[in-house]
Amino acid sequence: MLHSMSITVEFASERSADEVNEEIRALWRRAGGTLSGEQREEYQRLVLEWAAAAPQPVKAA
Repeated sequence: MLHSMSITVEFASERSADEVNEEIRALWRRAGGTLSGEQREEYQRLVLEWAAAAPQPVKAA
């Protein structure tokens, strides 16, 4: 049976994409390359936060 997962993203602070990226890298270092279930949830939250903070490309007119 497959379950869909709803992810609600709430950011405690406005951080830059670089700051969030560093936290993602630290998570992977702590995990030794294999994330537990709880770490995967944290990773997903961080990736969404990183995407929200990343500069958006400018579209040509």
